[in-house]
Amino acid sequence: MVSLMVDSTTTTVRSWESRIEGDGGMAGINIDLELRSKLISRYYIKSLFWKQLHQRRRNILEAENSSRCDVMSRGFIGIPGSRYIPTKNNWEIWKLEKEINSMILKVVKERAAANYEKDLLQMILEGAKSYGDQESFPSDVSLDRFIVDNCKAIYFASHETTAITASWCLMLLAANQEWQARARAEVLEICKNNLPDADMLRNMKTLTMVIQETMRLYPPVVFVIRRALQDLKFKDITIPKGLNIQIPIPIAQQNPDQWRPDAHQFNPKRFAKGILGSSTSPSDYMPFRIGARICAGQHFAMAELKVIVSLILSKFSFSLSPAYHHPPRFGLVVQPGNGVCLHNRRVS
Repeated sequence: MVSLMVDSTTTTVRSWESRIEGDGGMAGINIDLELRSKLISRYYIKSLFWKQLHQRRRNILEAENSSRCDVMSRGFIGIPGSRYIPTKNNWEIWKLEKEINSMILKVVKERAAANYEKDLLQMILEGAKSYGDQESFPSDVSLDRFIVDNCKAIYFASHETTAITASWCLMLLAANQEWQARARAEVLEICKNNLPDADMLRNMKTLTMVIQETMRLYPPVVFVIRRALQDLKFKDITIPKGLNIQIPIPIAQQNPDQWRPDAHQFNPKRFAKGILGSSTSPSDYMPFRIGARICAGQHFAMAELKVIVSLILSKFSFSLSPAYHHPPRFGLVVQPGNGVCLHNRRVS
């Protein structure tokens, strides 16, 4: 799997090298756009799911971008049931959802008519068929909905969070040149002139610290929701059974009482002894959530982030564009409000 990540990242790196050469040694690159719309989307669609969908990648991304904006515009109205009101905005959301669903189902029908290698889509289809044969589907869930929901959950959630986290990581390294140099030195020492493999990734301690600190400051998901399964008492607060509790991850991960007075500053050294030694309350660190519902793809995501950042570090030195502004925007994830434009140069 690491080799697939490396291949996709290498393609993007080569395109940046061509742009730098054509622009006289330095090129301004909108990192978050490049990662989200090209590198990560190419990898997830072409390698993890189904190769015949690669040609429809642009259609899916356009629908995804529109859907993201529309969903966020309705998400904070605060009126229960507002998503079901036939407003102009809701009609557009329903249209986009129908478009994405139909694209996925079209590929599913093509897959059912022929034999393909066993990729993630094939596993979803086999799982759906197994449940269908056992007649164990919930009464309100159709076979098509099971397939579509699982495809969207795996692709959209993983694609967005990985791309944005990589963008924040590169932004922080651009703003902290000392850490950029230290991370690059480690990558070059470990990889030398070779492409990274799984063993090399495991030995990248400095880069791991940098990524962990990035996710502390800019967690992929900003809150988690848990439901009380019974009446609870916390100090003088009564939490009745059935109440949904929202846990704001950025507040937990940037509390000076647990993370020292520099809690709002970029300091990867706090992870030098691992997550357990990073603060007085390491359970407050939960970029992948925590407990029984911890993200099943956390190790996969960390490997992908290491591949992306290590290959970029090995090929380029980069700094923030003077035009960069820093207004993080809350959406499905915490993302750069105005993008992340970096000035990239080839590493000599």
